[in-house]
Amino acid sequence: MEHDTPTSTTPPTRRLLARLVTRMAHGYFALARGMTMGVRAACFDDAGRVFLVRHSYVPGWHLPGGGIERGETALEALEKEMREEGNLALGAPPALVHVYFNRQTSRRDHVLLYRCDGVTQTAPRLKDREIVEAGFFALDALPVATTLATSRRLEELAGRAPFADFW
Repeated sequence: MEHDTPTSTTPPTRRLLARLVTRMAHGYFALARGMTMGVRAACFDDAGRVFLVRHSYVPGWHLPGGGIERGETALEALEKEMREEGNLALGAPPALVHVYFNRQTSRRDHVLLYRCDGVTQTAPRLKDREIVEAGFFALDALPVATTLATSRRLEELAGRAPFADFW
């Protein structure tokens, strides 16, 4: 099983805290839901750059996304996460690309990956408790700490790797 390798600058205490918070959240979701499902958005602007976020609670750069709440459709969750994590607006209807089993998070978690083209940012995304950095990046100039999962998804979208079944 492949794992995202935290950057050497991520303190061990922070990595442990991230794992603890993730397990606690999924423990709650196990009681509240039979299965967890989330969305991730590969958001590309008109220049072909991809939008990535760096969270305060997990190491590395990620595609924006989050869990689908009860009573919420996948597309509603996608638009909400894009808005909350990046002040992003869709330019064209999102395309569902693939469904992944996220066994690194839990034995019940699935992720829907959407490709979103023509995405615009309505306002700069300022740092807060959840997002410490965010921005658009050229595919050949991704941040050094981009997670392995994010890099793999971008390789799949570019047609340079087959789509995996696992996040």
